[in-house]
Amino acid sequence: MNVAAMQRLLAELRTQGITDEAVLAAIGAVDREKFVSATFAERAWENTALPIAFGQTISQPLVVAAMTEALRVGNRMKVLEIGTGSGYQAAVLAKLARRVYSVERFRPLSREAERRLLDCGIYNVVCDVNDGSRGWPAQAPFDRIIVTAAAEERPQALIDQLAMGGILIVPVGRDPTSQVIERIVKSEQGLQRDTLMPVRFVPLVAGALPDLGQG
Repeated sequence: MNVAAMQRLLAELRTQGITDEAVLAAIGAVDREKFVSATFAERAWENTALPIAFGQTISQPLVVAAMTEALRVGNRMKVLEIGTGSGYQAAVLAKLARRVYSVERFRPLSREAERRLLDCGIYNVVCDVNDGSRGWPAQAPFDRIIVTAAAEERPQALIDQLAMGGILIVPVGRDPTSQVIERIVKSEQGLQRDTLMPVRFVPLVAGALPDLGQG
């Protein structure tokens, strides 16, 4: 790990409003270099999104930090992530939660993410190749749910899998130029919704591609 570059990133995140020390510690504990391709290794600690395979991206660290901070994860919680991608967000969540369940529609991405997580000594993440828009019903309910792709509208299937008192963080918007992150808190009184920040994510696409990349 490039410790100096990691410390510069954490300092930048603090100046941009990230105040949760547990979240900052989790980001500092995950070597982002291990979640990017060799082509972008020198840029791993920059505060920017970077491309990965299948037209996907590893999110900007500020967005990862802000979404994770808004999720308010406790160390006894069960968390669902939709969109494993490189595995980086799951790795950060794994430092904060009891267990993370992560769904990815591209099998090669899921397998590579599993390899990276194990390489980092992270064993409390369970990955699955499936349609993320449907969540993971067999493991519901979840204390927290985070979606790392943009839904056209609030995903009811995921809201249904959220435990009472749970929090869902999801980018919402049909147009990439007008996406926002929403925080949805589920209670006996109904759903409380807050808009957090503008973002630009790849779309949440229904349907898994479990055989993609298989010979």
